[in-house]
Amino acid sequence: MRGIRGAITVEKNDSTEVCNAVQEMLKEIMSKNELATSDIGAAIFSATNDINAIFPAAAARKMEGWDLVPLFDAQQLEIEGSITKCVRVLLLVDTDKPQKEIKHIYLRRAKMLRPDIK
Repeated sequence: MRGIRGAITVEKNDSTEVCNAVQEMLKEIMSKNELATSDIGAAIFSATNDINAIFPAAAARKMEGWDLVPLFDAQQLEIEGSITKCVRVLLLVDTDKPQKEIKHIYLRRAKMLRPDIK
């Protein structure tokens, strides 16, 4: 089992925008890591406190194949000076890939969270 991280930002707290962003992030993680939803043991989402229009897990649940994936939402810690309007995810996946081959995905302004990942 491996953990795969991802994050994405939105410009406004709007359910459609947040839903689209979460789905974009998950599709990118799935594609870059060559995953099927049956490989996912669980997904843990967090969102900054300025996102409350929709649960990130609800956005994932709308995607094909995600109906059997255990999903969990939490609020990200509010740290002074930290990134705003950001959704993060930790996917726990069954894979034979070594950790060094896992591709963590940070999109939009969330790229600043992991400048070491190109």
